[in-house]
Amino acid sequence: MSAGDEDGAAGKVAPLRKAVPCPECGRPSARDHYPFCSDRCRSLDLSRWLNGSYAIPVADDESKANGDDET
Repeated sequence: MSAGDEDGAAGKVAPLRKAVPCPECGRPSARDHYPFCSDRCRSLDLSRWLNGSYAIPVADDESKANGDDET
């Protein structure tokens, strides 16, 4: 094989993931920072997780949330 054959074959490789927009800014995602476009956007998302900005809401009393009325 020559060097030209290798370059041509590399261009025909299908990407493993579908291109998606960055969840922070909407720009196309980058392979090195997937699903984000840059290290900045990835760090912003991590910061939100660590600060508790992303939280799953929970009911104060689980028995009321499930509709169980055991007395």
